[in-house]
Amino acid sequence: GGLVMTEKKQQIRDYLAITVGTILIAFAIKNIFDPVSMVTGGVSGAAIILKELWQVPLWLTNTVLNIPLFLAAFRMMGWQFIGRTLYSTAMLSAALYVLPEMGVPAPGCLRQPYSFRPCLVKEDMILSALFGGVLSGVGTGLVFLGGCTTGGTDMLAVLIRGRLRHYSSAQIMQVLDGGIVAAGALVFGIRPSLYAMIAIVCVSRVTDRLIEGMKFSKEAWIISKQDKEIAEAVMERLGRGVTSIKAVGMYSKEEKNLLFCVVSPKEIVKIKSIVCEFDPHAFFVVSDAREVFGEGFIEKENRIT
Repeated sequence: GGLVMTEKKQQIRDYLAITVGTILIAFAIKNIFDPVSMVTGGVSGAAIILKELWQVPLWLTNTVLNIPLFLAAFRMMGWQFIGRTLYSTAMLSAALYVLPEMGVPAPGCLRQPYSFRPCLVKEDMILSALFGGVLSGVGTGLVFLGGCTTGGTDMLAVLIRGRLRHYSSAQIMQVLDGGIVAAGALVFGIRPSLYAMIAIVCVSRVTDRLIEGMKFSKEAWIISKQDKEIAEAVMERLGRGVTSIKAVGMYSKEEKNLLFCVVSPKEIVKIKSIVCEFDPHAFFVVSDAREVFGEGFIEKENRIT
């Protein structure tokens, strides 16, 4: 019973993260990227292009382009593959439909010099790229943490990889998004596309940081003659496990014990303090651990995307 309740709570948290993430992405698309003609790739980028050419609503393009992708994915990989991604894609379309265009009227926002249209950041392309990239990056990170994507080129890349096994999904997605950005350059000109590249970098960086922030740890390697005292202090004060590894110094030919310990970023300061307390001359190396699975960290990750 307790395990079922825990899984249900995790599901609720995941779907909440997906919901908030898709709303942030939709806000960035509708109120930041679209008004300044900034095509950042993906189905959202294609939607901005189609809106400019034929006045197709953003939500409609997102829905129509994703329908055949989901049908193909369901046929090839089944419901487990598309479950949460279907929800996130539907939420993104709904958010694009429901969210109002916000901001202050600005003459065209670089698109139509004599018309008035809501534009959140007026004609500041740098602010649009940075703020939109951060907002979209946070939203994308939340969706990823919820165990899915927003469909579009992500799903298309997976489907294409089924035919082109020698390419990775990331490589295929880069080509697809690059093609959409190039199409945006043809429709809106090269200047908005150059700013779009800044936004793309921001989205990628923020997404990575958000995901790493949830699973990011530090690993410490310590060589000291006081290894037993240091290990005992770490285990008692921090409650972290320590592994002792037999090692030989190739210069001195002396046998030593190498201590290995993984801690949270906040605890690394305490580790340093403990090492200095027992042996100020200890050899101490700290490095990043992107993901750590096991007791005290991520013990179970069973998600369906």
